[in-house]
Amino acid sequence: MSKSLQRMLVALWLAVLGMAAVGATDARPIRFGMTPAFLHDQHALLAEWRVYLEQRLQRPVEFVQRDRYRDTMDLLQQQKVDFAWICDTPYVMLKKEVRLMSVALNEGKPTYRSYLIVPARDTQTRHVTDLQGATFAYADPHSNTGYLVPRYEIKRSGADPTKFFKKTFFTWSHRKVIDAVAAGLAQGGSVDSYVWDVLNKVRPDITAKTRIAWRSEDYGFPPIVAQGAIASADFLAMQAALMNMKNDVQGRALLTRLRLDGFIEGSPALYDGVADMMRLFGEH
Repeated sequence: MSKSLQRMLVALWLAVLGMAAVGATDARPIRFGMTPAFLHDQHALLAEWRVYLEQRLQRPVEFVQRDRYRDTMDLLQQQKVDFAWICDTPYVMLKKEVRLMSVALNEGKPTYRSYLIVPARDTQTRHVTDLQGATFAYADPHSNTGYLVPRYEIKRSGADPTKFFKKTFFTWSHRKVIDAVAAGLAQGGSVDSYVWDVLNKVRPDITAKTRIAWRSEDYGFPPIVAQGAIASADFLAMQAALMNMKNDVQGRALLTRLRLDGFIEGSPALYDGVADMMRLFGEH
């Protein structure tokens, strides 16, 4: 075999290896972080959604579930996930490090509220300030509806949130706040309206043991964000896949099970109210 032919074969082989390497890179799973902002105990639903996204993106998709917002925030900052469905407070905190990709429509609007819930037998409580000296359940220290909102309401009444209750504890999920109040382990709790409303449809036996004593104003629905170094092509592909769910039968079926109406681009301005509350505590 001549040297020129040998060089040609080596070059061809290296080209094949190069194309294989590119193909392997393209097959890298898209990692999507999930937090208690989503009903993340719905494992079968998540599995179906993953398959749906893989078919649309032509890429493997992996949902990465964490029970605490801080853990998912760390994954975003360390670029160990590509996208994440987080809460308003983490978004405001990470605003310069992540990119807002999509916001879900909840009952036709990109918003949700904080519910103050109490045991059903409590017919008197109308506001969190009526629960001074009580035992109170918080969702997560980085939750808007499950931590920031009730503390904001207490602080703007002139009281100190750190001394207001006899006892407080974190459940690390909105669902578990509802369980705690329903079981009488807490005399009050603050939860994501979306989680309570969905649970009310699928497990009314649990929510019937609680009463919504107060509803906050509207806040931007928990956003889906991308980590800062995400490739534009990946960002646009995932955004399109989410926003197009309402346009096909399988996507609409998934949205129905998610109890959502679809996804839109959303705007950072949706979270200005949360940023204002955080400033009162020197957190933004």
